[in-house]
Amino acid sequence: MENVTEGTWDSLPQKLNENIRQTLRDLKFTHMTPVQSATIPLFMNNKDIAAEAITGSGKTLAFVIPLLEILLKREEKLKRNQVGAIIVTPTRELAVQIDEVLSQFTKHFPQFSQILLIGGSNPVEDVQKFKEHGGNIIVATPGRLEDMFRRQADGLDLVSCVKSLEVLILDEADRLLDMGFEASINTILGFLPKQRRTGLFSATQTQELENLVRAGLRNPVRINVKEKGVAATNTQKTPTRLENYYMICKTDEKFNYLVSFLRQRKQEKHLVFFSTCACVEYYGKALEVLVKNVKVMSIHGKMKHKRNRIFTEFRKLDSGILVCTDVMARGIDIPEVNWVLQYDPPSSASSFVHRCGRTARIGHHGSALVFLLPMEESYVEFLSINQKCPLKEMSEVTFSQDHLPKLKSLAMSDRAMFDKGMKAFVSYVQAYAKHECNLIFRVKDLDFSSLARGFGLLKMPRMPELRGKDLSDFVPAFVHTDSIPYKDKHREKQRQKMLQQRKETGETRRTFTKNKSWSKQKARKEKRKKVALKRKNHEGSDVDEQDVDELLQDTRLLKRLKKGKITEEEFEKQLTSSGKQEMEDGSEDLD
Repeated sequence: MENVTEGTWDSLPQKLNENIRQTLRDLKFTHMTPVQSATIPLFMNNKDIAAEAITGSGKTLAFVIPLLEILLKREEKLKRNQVGAIIVTPTRELAVQIDEVLSQFTKHFPQFSQILLIGGSNPVEDVQKFKEHGGNIIVATPGRLEDMFRRQADGLDLVSCVKSLEVLILDEADRLLDMGFEASINTILGFLPKQRRTGLFSATQTQELENLVRAGLRNPVRINVKEKGVAATNTQKTPTRLENYYMICKTDEKFNYLVSFLRQRKQEKHLVFFSTCACVEYYGKALEVLVKNVKVMSIHGKMKHKRNRIFTEFRKLDSGILVCTDVMARGIDIPEVNWVLQYDPPSSASSFVHRCGRTARIGHHGSALVFLLPMEESYVEFLSINQKCPLKEMSEVTFSQDHLPKLKSLAMSDRAMFDKGMKAFVSYVQAYAKHECNLIFRVKDLDFSSLARGFGLLKMPRMPELRGKDLSDFVPAFVHTDSIPYKDKHREKQRQKMLQQRKETGETRRTFTKNKSWSKQKARKEKRKKVALKRKNHEGSDVDEQDVDELLQDTRLLKRLKKGKITEEEFEKQLTSSGKQEMEDGSEDLD
């Protein structure tokens, strides 16, 4: 089903509940988008749906409205702990967003209890909340929902509660599979009754998604919705109201262009995408200093407890800058984003489209700009062919001031900033090596000296990728980096204490575990993840990947102690410092 046009809510074959209609009027949704026109009538007629529509097309209302209508038409009223509908989505931010939209409607229906189940909160508290207040409608991320099914020991029998399930929604289904949730989704499907309505919504179609359709849907109606006015032969995947640009700039000038661009548009709302968590940490702090009188916020996937607050706060802003990773690339609806800036091209072409889709949403206009190095210019043609995403060159942006000296001075005045810069550089290089389009993005073609200057580094880090490279064009700063203090007095006091201990023991330098390049680490890392995943599924724990990595690190320390390679005092010190570093720096690890 293609080329579906917009329609009014009155044009639906079945009349909507008056409270739902009033909420739509309050939210100023006067017309249905094409995806809503296509899916809502079918869903309300008890059809399973597999819908593919471009990002920003209004998919949330396309399943929220029929979900409520189906529950309202139930002959037997749902009891407090009976689950009538489940919405599964890949990220916390998207789950929070859907929960908020749903709340706008359910406030008129006190007979329905609603619960949000996402990572970053205490699962025992979630169990207690469900037992006390119920959850007729569940909005959840896959890991937490799977964990809740295994919480019988805490007094929750969710398997029995879902026997009354009427509707299952898998939102951003392609992303669910991209993020490795396939095992969790299959486990969840195994707990659910077969007699239900299922809606699967995605922006792209993949073979894995096709397998999920076959496993989870019964004779689904397949919908491929295009925007009104888009020719049948055109398969463009970005909104028609999106202006898509690219800019070619030298490696050591890219940051200057970014700062200049943001300074010229202080009254607008921007998302700035970077490739790694460490880059977000570093450049987010830098932009806070260099772009004055603008709210600059940062968010990435390794933030455990701050993400929801930051996301909610930024959504309410009229203008500002959100520095982020691809955790914000899918399904997130932030009102009135003027520009999406891709400082680093994403690791996959499909992610490029999803990043752009954070602007020009549901009929609004917006713009996107990707910064490319001269050797990456062929990426423009690649996107045009591979993603049907044409880009226009932007050449009018200039910069009159070099901001790199200020970036260096920030590192010289605070060791935390110096550390962030080093980690960001290493993580960027490692992410570059993993780029899906490695014929264009080739590590061996990078000018590492110019790249280090662009990061404002005071010295080159030691890493396998730099061995044998010509770094003569990079001039280290005339400063002994060990003398750079932390602005945080507590951290600096700890560092000075550690330096004094080394001096007393005669240790002149830190000992480093020999690093291997990313390609050599990959096989071992994947094996560890599989083992950790098996343990997680078997035990039903709520351990995430970062927790597993920390556990592995502690295990390695214990092995070194047993082999006599470190003393008990060193073991305790490293174990304690690791914990303190986690508390203080939170998300400064490499992506």
